[in-house]
Amino acid sequence: MSFPPLQTPGPICGFPAATDTVTPRQPRGQERVITGNRQASWAFADAYAAEDEALLWARDRAREAGLRSVSPSTGAALRMLAATVDAKAVAEIGTGTGVSGIHLLHGMRPDGVLTTVDPEPEHQQFARQAFRFCGFASNRARFIPGRALDVLPRLADSGYDLVFCDGDRLELLEYLAESLRLLRPGGLVVFEGVFANGRTVDSGPQPTEVIRIRELLRAVRESQELVTSLLPVGDGLLCAVKR
Repeated sequence: MSFPPLQTPGPICGFPAATDTVTPRQPRGQERVITGNRQASWAFADAYAAEDEALLWARDRAREAGLRSVSPSTGAALRMLAATVDAKAVAEIGTGTGVSGIHLLHGMRPDGVLTTVDPEPEHQQFARQAFRFCGFASNRARFIPGRALDVLPRLADSGYDLVFCDGDRLELLEYLAESLRLLRPGGLVVFEGVFANGRTVDSGPQPTEVIRIRELLRAVRESQELVTSLLPVGDGLLCAVKR
């Protein structure tokens, strides 16, 4: 199967016309407008993903620290994806206060270990507490403070079933390269926040971080090593399976 060439003239599928944008395949007919009903459906998806007290506590700590957490529906998707690949070893870029980690651990095997990396050790302390509130044994999570691109090269080749990326958007392509090295065949890499609150498909001038997201979308779509899907949950979840 061949992919259509990248194009620069005119917006297609809602993506802006620019040399640094991604041009998805053009669908048949006109693109559907995001209506109030569809927005209500997204809200329903978040409400459907019930969260316990530990998750709500972790969300409160994230709010207090000015951090963005994955939405409940995104968390539920992460939980399902971890279960789908029967994950025993997961690497997470961006611990935050533990919201995404709780969902990943719930989806992993009972003996699975989450390796989570964050440049802010104080955030990881909140995550430790949240994991403990959930009843996870201390050996279920390995916390590594530090910049992701300094830590990831020290992790084992082909040693992970899933890599979840929710870190610095300026480093997305580097995360992709490291993820391909870390994943076993059949493993899954997941990027959160690829809609960037709608800016990814906005035709106006965008900051560098949005340009990097567009470059990531293009690189993942064109990779012969990956089978990919862009899930419209939360702020966009880009998922790809390593062949």
